[in-house]
Order: sequence, then structure tokens, then C-alpha cells
Amino acid sequence: MTNDTISFNIFRFNPASDKEAYFQKYEIPFTRKDLTVLEGLVYIQQHRDDSLAFRSSCRAAVCGSCAMHINGKYRLACNTLISKLNTKTVTIRPLAHMAIQKDLFVDMKPFWEKYEQIKPYLMPGRPLPSEWEQIQSTDERSKLNGLIDCILCACCHSSCPITAMHEDYLGPMSFLNIDRFVSDSRDGARQERLAIVNSENGVWRCHSVFNCQEVCPKDLNPTGSITSLKKEIVKDKIRS
Repeated sequence: MTNDTISFNIFRFNPASDKEAYFQKYEIPFTRKDLTVLEGLVYIQQHRDDSLAFRSSCRAAVCGSCAMHINGKYRLACNTLISKLNTKTVTIRPLAHMAIQKDLFVDMKPFWEKYEQIKPYLMPGRPLPSEWEQIQSTDERSKLNGLIDCILCACCHSSCPITAMHEDYLGPMSFLNIDRFVSDSRDGARQERLAIVNSENGVWRCHSVFNCQEVCPKDLNPTGSITSLKKEIVKDKIRS
């Protein structure tokens, strides 16, 4: 490797043709300090190996589709600067706990099924006002800060050791998003939502490892949401 190149060590596996997974190395030009891991992958796909498979879309850390395991941590490839990794080799693996469809491209269906299970939409539970929108006070809206910014990248899901052991475990993404609706003054399904997480595969199965909090690219706090939901469940139990 020279000063103007960088080495990519990429996980490769095609279930249709490979018996085992392996890593493949590529060298690419490294002439810009702001070069991202995603740009490196695109360069490899366009100039080195067009069979390489990975997901990407917005390139602005909004869609979450380029989440992958990069040099020991789950990150978004689009906003991970190679220069910040302080390494001569970028090692990339796919998201964990999901079946590999090809290379860095995993089957997200189980993840989205969990998202669907939590009913990620407002359920007012009462007649809506005749106005176009439901008004919230500043204080009511502030309760959603840090909860509405989840981009569904699955970094937290893949870093969680409990999702690895229990496939039906809802996982940190689900708990953060349920907390988002439980905290929303416009939602009227509080009891229904708490019943979802007060279950065998709900918040009580969490071991508070804090991996989900450490890897979130938006610096959100799924562990805090799990604690908050536990408190709400206990409060309801005491009141009853």
C-alpha cells in the first residue's frame, strides 16, 4: 500500500455459488481526506468488481440503508470517513443476525416484520379534530425529541446480543419507536403499546448491554427508551 491508496477487505458470500464465506481485498485510490467508505465501495463496484453487492441510497445519513460493520463497529458507510478510521485497511462485514443474500446485502424482512408488529403509526383512539392537524404544546412536542429521529438502519438490532439468541425478541429499534408513540400526546393506544412490550419477547428480556446506544449513528438512546417503558409498565401495575 502507498500513501495514495487504501485497502478494502470485504466480506464476500453468494449463497447460490459459495460453500463458505471469505474476505476479498481491493486497493483503491485515496486522494481525498473526505472520501467515505461508501464512495470506496462504489469505486470498487464500478472499477474493480461489479459483482460486489451492498445497499445504499441517499448518501446523506438519512435513509439508513448503507449500515454495515466497519472496522469493528456498526456504522453508516455514507458518513464514515476513511481518514477518521486511522487505518490502512478498511474491513467490512454485513449486518448481523440476518440472512445474507449476497456479500454485504442482508435479508431485512425479519427486521421490518418487527417494525410492523409495533404498529408504527398514530392511533388516536378518539374522534379527530375538524382542523387539518392535531395541535401539540411546546412541552408535549419536546417529549419526542430524540425519539423521532430513528432512521431504521438496524445498527442497534445487529449489535444487540439478545437478538442473536432470540429471533422473536422485538429488539432496541422496536422499543425506541414504541416509546416514541407512548410519549406522543396525540396517540391514544398507550395500553395496547405497553402490552406489546410487556411480553416474553419485550423489554424484560433486555440485558442492558448498551451496545444499541453505542452504535446508533444518530446518537439516540434505545436503552433509555427500554427503561422508560419498564417504568410505565410498573406505574400501571401499581395503579391497578
